[in-house]
Amino acid sequence: LAAIGRTPARCLIAMPLLWVALEYIRTYIFTGFPWALLGHSQYLRLQLIQIADLFGAYGISFLIVLSNTAVFLALTLISKQTWRNKPISRRLPAAAAIIFALGFLLTWIYGTWRINTTDHLIAASPTARIAVIQGNIDQAVKWNPAFQAATIKTHNRLSLSAKLENPDLIVWPESATPFYLFYNKEPTLKVMEGIQKTNTDFLIGSPSFDGKEGNIQYYNSAYLISPGSKSINKYDKAHLVPYGEYVPFKRWLPFLGKVVAQVGDFRPGKAGKTLPWKKDALGVQICYEIIFPGLSRAMVKNDAVLLINITNDAWFGTTSGPYQHFSMTVFRAVENRRALARAANTGISGFIDPAGRILTSTPLLQEAAVTQTLPLIRKKTFYTRFGDLFALACLAGTLFGILFGFSKYALRKKIR
Repeated sequence: LAAIGRTPARCLIAMPLLWVALEYIRTYIFTGFPWALLGHSQYLRLQLIQIADLFGAYGISFLIVLSNTAVFLALTLISKQTWRNKPISRRLPAAAAIIFALGFLLTWIYGTWRINTTDHLIAASPTARIAVIQGNIDQAVKWNPAFQAATIKTHNRLSLSAKLENPDLIVWPESATPFYLFYNKEPTLKVMEGIQKTNTDFLIGSPSFDGKEGNIQYYNSAYLISPGSKSINKYDKAHLVPYGEYVPFKRWLPFLGKVVAQVGDFRPGKAGKTLPWKKDALGVQICYEIIFPGLSRAMVKNDAVLLINITNDAWFGTTSGPYQHFSMTVFRAVENRRALARAANTGISGFIDPAGRILTSTPLLQEAAVTQTLPLIRKKTFYTRFGDLFALACLAGTLFGILFGFSKYALRKKIR
């Protein structure tokens, strides 16, 4: 850090590189948690976030840090402050201001052009009518068997109301069935009766398991069910919540299982798996999987034409959590140019188009059934095809800078 601040020019170059490198590391280290990256703060600024189909959300983070560093250097000059007891050259803040203005101008031009081309792509694409159901089931009673029938009744009732909008697919939230679908016979029958009455395809979040006694494996799953069809497809959550759905490093540190005995013991599914639907494929992500750009990208690479996020954000209550979680889904839509449907137990449910526009969003802690016509785009973006090349370049640049700084320090020490 001291080396970064040695000169203003070095600071201008190094700060955005370092910031993006740290965000990228945060995405993967210790199972990863890329929640609320700096770039996510701009989710409502459509022109600005279009570069995500090239650089991901990291590109917006880079631009924000670069511009703030440039403004800082300009203010330092204006206020006649020194830099490490030396006056700042007037050329550097001028160059910083040009970089700042040019960066935003090019981003704005690209964003405007990309929104226009995406709108043309949307207009030329086939569509599907998707309905999302928000049951608003209180977390305190969700898993209580006494409320099981009422939970099913609520989701069936909302699905029947959605039928009036002629949806092609109705989506229930994560763990919408608080039992093992297709194993617990009586409640499963109630769900299937609702599906038959609605007579459309359903995507339903439910816990599941397979294996025999003594070797049973549990999953957090989503079932794709068609009325009258014996074929049922299932996606199992691939990126589990550490200390919520499984215990990390339990294999090497078995005592951890005893320390956190109440933690679930789920198994991960296959990352990037899509669900065949009609003549296309769906990319389903459960809960916080949607914050990981690599998971959405893998699904779109595997020909998903629509992204769907099912979640239960009841844990957050009325905090900022549900709003932050929803805002991050915007970037998955823009990065891959895919429409996104989201069904959340207590909200926020809604729809996002491939340009990142929020088409519909529901209020928190209310029942809802909303339907939207969404485009089914098949074209793949640069980001979908090549991933986080930009973030990796920032990481490589940061590591090179660190190694270069250490080598210079070691050389100076040797000379002394």
